[in-house]
Amino acid sequence: MRRPAPFLSFAALALATTAQAQTPTAADCHAIADPLQRVACYDRATGRAAPPAQPASAPAEPTRAADAPAAEPRRVSLLDEAWGLGKDADRYALKFYNSNYVLAARYSDSVNNAPFSPLFGAAGVPDQQLNSTEAKFQISGKLRFWATDDLRWGLWAAYTQQNQWQVYSGDISRPFRETNYMPELFASYAPDLSWGDWRWAIVTAGLNHQSNGRADPLSRSWNRLFAQFGVENGNLALYLKLWSRLSESAEKDDNPDITDYYGHGQIEAIYRWRGHSFTGSLRGNVGTGKGAVQAGWFSPAFLGTLRGYVQVFSGYGESMIDYNWRQTTVGIGIALSDGL
Repeated sequence: MRRPAPFLSFAALALATTAQAQTPTAADCHAIADPLQRVACYDRATGRAAPPAQPASAPAEPTRAADAPAAEPRRVSLLDEAWGLGKDADRYALKFYNSNYVLAARYSDSVNNAPFSPLFGAAGVPDQQLNSTEAKFQISGKLRFWATDDLRWGLWAAYTQQNQWQVYSGDISRPFRETNYMPELFASYAPDLSWGDWRWAIVTAGLNHQSNGRADPLSRSWNRLFAQFGVENGNLALYLKLWSRLSESAEKDDNPDITDYYGHGQIEAIYRWRGHSFTGSLRGNVGTGKGAVQAGWFSPAFLGTLRGYVQVFSGYGESMIDYNWRQTTVGIGIALSDGL
């Protein structure tokens, strides 16, 4: 007896559905053109479970400023550190000022004996020849005794003392050949202005007194009004210092021509590199053609904060007793600070 046609159609559909539900072979998957369906076929053929459906991502919420990662604090610059201008700086800062050092040996190619001849004559002894090698040291510091809350304005007192010591002259009792005293009072302002990579960090202005504390004929002294401008670029700091001498009466002026040799200004440079410091300064009088240049190298610290130091000077006025004396000197020793 023949089965009805509708039953045959239903049986064929059931067989086709069963065949489709069976596990496909690699050959079956290879024939699929659509890449996504082909990958799904291979997953079924190898028995790998399909990855779970990912929930739809919620739209990102806006980040609040308070939740944003904090920006890295700006590195304290050379002049900010030197002048106590950092965010956490002490309002009443005690800092190094000029460089602090001891030169165990300093050689001069032209020793200045002339100022001491009258002393030897008054003592009734022949002129003594000073040793061309002596010791030299300098101490220098500054104190900010008033400042605004933001530290941009400040009042300072500073002191620098430099000594030349004939420590190797045992036959004349190893005297201090020269001692220079330099107290200062000045105000400071931090402009914090930039031009490209250059930044104007500090300006100071005030009164400077310098003398050697001697009686005639060795007395030397002068008073100046000065202004100093400090700019920086990375590891390089530059100072431009200008001054005007305060006049004295003729009977009190020990050195009326001192500006012929010291001039009216000075430029200094300090560059730090991998723990080393390289310094240089130039001053003089353009009208007279007289002046001086000094260069220095400070090694990386080798014992605490102590560093090796080499200093070279050439020109007039290494000390006040030598303000009108030209010489070239080379010294070697140790230092605590490089002028910043």
